[in-house]
Amino acid sequence: MKSNVTMRDIADKLGVSSVTVSKALNDKDGVSDELKERIKTLAGEMGYRFNTAAKSMKEGLTYNIGVVIPERFTGPSQSFYLHIYQQISRELEQYGYYGILHILHREDEEQLNLPRIYYDRKVDGFILLGQVSKPYIELVQSMDLPKMFLDFYDEHADIDSVVTDNFYGAYELTNYLIAQGHRDIAYVGNLYSTSSIQDRFLGYYKSLLEHRLPLRNEWVLSDRDDEGAVYVDVELPQPLPTAFVCNCDQVAYNLVQKLIAQGYRVPEDCSVVGFDNDVYATLIVPQLTTVGVDIEQMARTAIESIMKKISHPGSRFGRVLVQGHIVYRDSVQRIERP
Repeated sequence: MKSNVTMRDIADKLGVSSVTVSKALNDKDGVSDELKERIKTLAGEMGYRFNTAAKSMKEGLTYNIGVVIPERFTGPSQSFYLHIYQQISRELEQYGYYGILHILHREDEEQLNLPRIYYDRKVDGFILLGQVSKPYIELVQSMDLPKMFLDFYDEHADIDSVVTDNFYGAYELTNYLIAQGHRDIAYVGNLYSTSSIQDRFLGYYKSLLEHRLPLRNEWVLSDRDDEGAVYVDVELPQPLPTAFVCNCDQVAYNLVQKLIAQGYRVPEDCSVVGFDNDVYATLIVPQLTTVGVDIEQMARTAIESIMKKISHPGSRFGRVLVQGHIVYRDSVQRIERP
């Protein structure tokens, strides 16, 4: 691979002009979205690198994006958002950008302190990855830079967001349990914690409604505090349902361990499903049936959106849903019904 790949090299490979390559790499008008994608992909494969220092002086851009993750989502047992950040960084490279990770400490969130990289003008935009408090959302709205929410949204915020289709994923997962003969199905997740947990609950509830199954309040189980920062021990209801829909794989993993410790067999005595398809889904026996989140597509969509916001201020995309898919494993037992 050449260490000094030029726009001319890319243009020659694709049979286009250097001007076309320049427009595509800088997200300018005059090039179709399909050709832009081909040019950016080839540029990445060939090892092309922007001269960001020169471009910054010329265009007044930093070629950095701030990625803000609340501290509560970055503990030693929580790798999901860091995985998304890694994918964001890969996608940014296609645009000659870098991702600056900022961990939003609890004190800064409570005291409504924006990241220093905002005041120092070190970035051209922000991606907030993971739910923040409503007062902090209102503060973010006042920022005079392009911004996106990733993996959460807020109805009262005039800020675009990219989320997995939590509602449909949980709806399909619950439909699957019902198709396997289950009628007594619990939901595990604090409904006041995040928009994702709420939407997954609503998908679960819609499936119950469609199958004329009652929603039992005692089978809606809390798994964490209202801020989503601290997990709590899930209290097993009695009688025990035949299946549990958990809002994420880590919670499902913890629940399976508790059930086994109390003498229950999974899935023979009760089935358990999760959401995310992260590392916890395969750390336990039986491995979890879950919803696979398309992290690559979520990151790609978020970066495409923030780039368009930078090049075309005022652009709006609303809430973009990225489809997931069920990953079938061994944590669900079929119940034969008469």
